Amino acid sequence: MNGIISLANITFKEGIRNRALFGIFIMALLAFALTVILTSLFMKDIVRVAASLSLTTISFSGLLMVIFIGTNLVSKDIDKRTIYMVISRPISRAEYIVGKFVGLCFLIIASITFLGIVSSLPVLITGLNYHNPQNIFSWGVYITALIFIAMKLMLIAGVIIFWSSITSTSFISLVLTIAVYIIGSPNEVVKGFLDMKMEGMNISPLMSAVIKIVYYVFPNLSAFDLKIQAANGISISAGYIAWTSVYWLFYTAIIVSAGALVMERREFP
Repeated sequence: MNGIISLANITFKEGIRNRALFGIFIMALLAFALTVILTSLFMKDIVRVAASLSLTTISFSGLLMVIFIGTNLVSKDIDKRTIYMVISRPISRAEYIVGKFVGLCFLIIASITFLGIVSSLPVLITGLNYHNPQNIFSWGVYITALIFIAMKLMLIAGVIIFWSSITSTSFISLVLTIAVYIIGSPNEVVKGFLDMKMEGMNISPLMSAVIKIVYYVFPNLSAFDLKIQAANGISISAGYIAWTSVYWLFYTAIIVSAGALVMERREFP
């Protein structure tokens, strides 16, 4: 356990010092400033537009951060042979993978907390400058959406760790992670399309089986997208939050455990 905490602490500090993180933060800050300007172009629902743009900026910035930093965590240690120094100590390979994942999760939580605080400023400013009695914006739903963004990014971090434990090249793990993200983002929509009983629509059994396999194997990332609910002040049921959290915990635990198992049996050059 101490080894996991130490590795997580080292990974977190490496992520904080990464230059890519500062570039992403600067881009996000500029996007937040631009949000205040863009909202002035709309005639109504200003707060809704500001909340939607802010959450979109956080989600995209967080995705860039996880991809560019996460894909180099394991491959960099393998390329520089520093992984031999780590596994030569009383730290198992499984603990190495878990420690890297936990450190990346710490970085995600810290980054989303910072971006979430900054993103609230455009929403607050637009709410004060363009008061609308009919506005039903809820800060509680907005914070819940931020938490779900962090959960989605941690799930993607688990996917990155899994691919990194299999491949030695950061580019391959990057491509595979992006592929999982592209497939997992509209997962719920595809499944809903399959479940629709529309006249004149014939779906072959093979295609139906493939879609079901994709739905159950790949992560359902669309379940963590609450931008519409946050922007429109739509309350989120406790059951949805509970079941989505259980799904996130289960899938993340499975993917990280699989990565740890692969790393335990992997042979290094």
